[in-house]
Amino acid sequence: MKREHIFVENRRSEILKMIRKYESVKVEELAQIFDLSTMTVRRDLQYLEDRHMIRRFHGGAQINPAYQCMTPEEELILYRRLLSRYAATKVSNGDTIFINGSRCALGLLDHMAAQNVHVITNNGKVVDLECEQRVTVTLTGGELRRHIMVGDTVMRCLLDATADKTFIGCTGVTPRGEFSYNIPMEIGINEAMIARTTKDVYILADHTKIATDDQQPTHYGSCVYERKVILITDEKADPYAVESLRDRGIEVCQVGLNDVNF
Repeated sequence: MKREHIFVENRRSEILKMIRKYESVKVEELAQIFDLSTMTVRRDLQYLEDRHMIRRFHGGAQINPAYQCMTPEEELILYRRLLSRYAATKVSNGDTIFINGSRCALGLLDHMAAQNVHVITNNGKVVDLECEQRVTVTLTGGELRRHIMVGDTVMRCLLDATADKTFIGCTGVTPRGEFSYNIPMEIGINEAMIARTTKDVYILADHTKIATDDQQPTHYGSCVYERKVILITDEKADPYAVESLRDRGIEVCQVGLNDVNF
């Protein structure tokens, strides 16, 4: 079942590449090229249209101009915004939440509808946000590394606090469930946040951070979290890695371009 899912995802990706290259194609052409039935091709095209990547017409499909015009950098920015927006839906009225140094995790504050929320964070970028009165922010203090606060001051603040939920980012995720970071001290801070969380722990990582088995970690530190964590990623994450993570008991939530209106 897993291999079949991966095969289908790869085929749809190839179909999209062809439509993007030629701007429009016919169903019969795709059926011949990929040795598929026309019914299967139509299902694949419907899948791509539902995600706003293409537009179907009688007998074929063409690329969605809005999708065609996006650069890879713009697409990645969009996916990260969708991760932040999805994370924001997990915050409830009256929650106290931890947010680490992740810009994507901090971005949930731009989309949050919950009221009376207390945010505890070591992310110095929080001072740039125009948080409304419905949000109270506690900045941990500590030694500043870029925009992230680290050191004993951060740890003392976290150990004196508890949160309902935690939202953190990472530098990479392996199919084995290892989460990696470029600042080694982040691992201890994240573990402290998680240990002081009474409900759910969410980790945000776009598809560029989801490694495959043949990729070697290039980051300074990594860890495997002992308690349940929920990974929020996007639809372009490697399908095999996603299935492998789920097999290891990690809940994976994926956002897609169908979650935004062009």
